[in-house]
Amino acid sequence: MPELVLPTTSVHASFLEAMDEFVAEGAEHSQTAAWIEHNAPGWREPAAFEVFVEAVRADALEETPRPERHVPCTTLWWVDGEDYLGRLAIRHRLNDFLLDVGGHIGYDVRPTRRREGHATAMLRQALPWARTLGIDPALVTCDDDNVGSIRVIETAGGVLEDVRRDKRRYWVPTGR
Repeated sequence: MPELVLPTTSVHASFLEAMDEFVAEGAEHSQTAAWIEHNAPGWREPAAFEVFVEAVRADALEETPRPERHVPCTTLWWVDGEDYLGRLAIRHRLNDFLLDVGGHIGYDVRPTRRREGHATAMLRQALPWARTLGIDPALVTCDDDNVGSIRVIETAGGVLEDVRRDKRRYWVPTGR
């Protein structure tokens, strides 16, 4: 049964397959796309992948150096055994950009595993994690035309506040 876990090297092979799927799908503006741009093809080597995993885990720590406009972020991977299915990020606080369009929580499901309920389950499992970080409610955003994500967020109890720059902004309670 799939579960949210901290990034781990145990899914290395499946992670690489998933990243290849994202590349084949085309350009996007998610954290996954940024990972691909900055780390591929180096992470194909186990040692480089281990360094990458450690860096992703360290990003949750306040003291970790990061680009000026980035905030601490807990990244969780949606896995089923050694099968990487997706990723979810919980940003610990909102800066102006995140408040406007980025939100507290963002997620990606690997292309070949979409429309199987993974995003709904990931978000449901992530809400208690967000609550432990002092986030309630959580801002979750999606493209205005992304019917799948709209359903996911509304199923989680998201209440639409408004639409800004083609992004729907929902507040989702984390204490459910």
